[in-house]
Amino acid sequence: MRSALSQQLFNEASRYIPGGVNSPVRAWRAVGGCPRFIQRGKGATVVDADGNTYIDYVGSWGPMILGHAHGKVLRALHEAMRSGTSFGAPTAGEIQLAKRVVEALPAVERVRLVSSGTEAAMTALRLARAYTGRTKILKFAGCYHGHSDALLVRAGSGALTLGVPDSPGVPVAVAGQTLVATYNDLGDVRACFSAAGREIAAVIVEPVVGNMGVVRPEKGFLEGLRELTTAYGAVLIFDEVMTGFRLAYGGVQTQLGLRPDLTCLGKVIGGGLPLAAVGGRREIMELLAPQGPVYQAGTLSGNPLAVAAGLATLDELSQPGVYERLEALGAQLERGLAAALAGARVPGVVSRAGSMWTVFFGVDAVRSARDAERCDRAQFARFFYGMLERGIYLPPSQFEAAFISLAHSEAEVDATVRAAEAVLAGAA
Repeated sequence: MRSALSQQLFNEASRYIPGGVNSPVRAWRAVGGCPRFIQRGKGATVVDADGNTYIDYVGSWGPMILGHAHGKVLRALHEAMRSGTSFGAPTAGEIQLAKRVVEALPAVERVRLVSSGTEAAMTALRLARAYTGRTKILKFAGCYHGHSDALLVRAGSGALTLGVPDSPGVPVAVAGQTLVATYNDLGDVRACFSAAGREIAAVIVEPVVGNMGVVRPEKGFLEGLRELTTAYGAVLIFDEVMTGFRLAYGGVQTQLGLRPDLTCLGKVIGGGLPLAAVGGRREIMELLAPQGPVYQAGTLSGNPLAVAAGLATLDELSQPGVYERLEALGAQLERGLAAALAGARVPGVVSRAGSMWTVFFGVDAVRSARDAERCDRAQFARFFYGMLERGIYLPPSQFEAAFISLAHSEAEVDATVRAAEAVLAGAA
């Protein structure tokens, strides 16, 4: 496929933007070559600057659950723009969105809108420390919760891709307050609590991980975290920035009937615009200024355009049969890809949760960051480019989740499977 114009744009971008991109994974360092510059999208497809059309499984890294340029979202945005784009003052739409979130998640009694998942996680930690009077945080290797200092320790996603799980510029004193455990290993978590339980303010976790590729929680793991945090008086934070309203209306916690103390949301609730939220128990959330002493602020928090897009998206997701359809499309794709791997005798496994999925090469199961890091990244890069040449746009990293939208059709899923069969047949 043509890439001359994307290469030209990338060369120009590199003169003005560090690495030529505004978020590291976009640079395609994990797979090599030049990133494609996307020009437009509609439904389940995107078109790059050179005019190549792809079936898209990036979906802006999750928010485009309805597909690109969805008519109802665009109409909501156009209507909102008629009244202005930002006021730095309260608007009625913020109340509507907050009410929608509170109604959807039983664990959320109050909610604060912010502009990014990083802000949501950072605020959740500050609240947890203020509420408990403790300083240490427990996170899991391979889970990514944004790029605030306390959380950029053994992070997933781009940090795994770039091979820099600990970033320069993070003070040792700050990193020293973060404990790192193994995902899906309750024994490891118990050991952390045994050693420092009365110092741990919070445990933060992706209930279904998407930032080292898709990794599901084993039975009893999340329930065990709830029991341990309750026993030690620590705050349990579910980072559902990726999974909230993606895997169920509300998120993983509504599927499992669990109640974390705080929840981070993002991506889907903004309908493709910058919007995120932190919510949870009233007595914790009411520590936020101006009601309480914990300071957090943002000029664009609750931006009326983002709120309008989010409300339109949640309206669509609240309709009957939506998540059943996403599950059916995901199951169809998983079956096809698993059969393609088996038929070509290429070692690998398809890991899926609803409409989120990853093909891991060179391993037969992934339950933690340790397993993910053993994957065959060179094989993934070959698969990525083989799929790209056949019109399938995948995340350019072994350690990123891919996403199905409601705009994907059974025919497009079949086309994706046929492309994978051809690529893997050539790899055998």
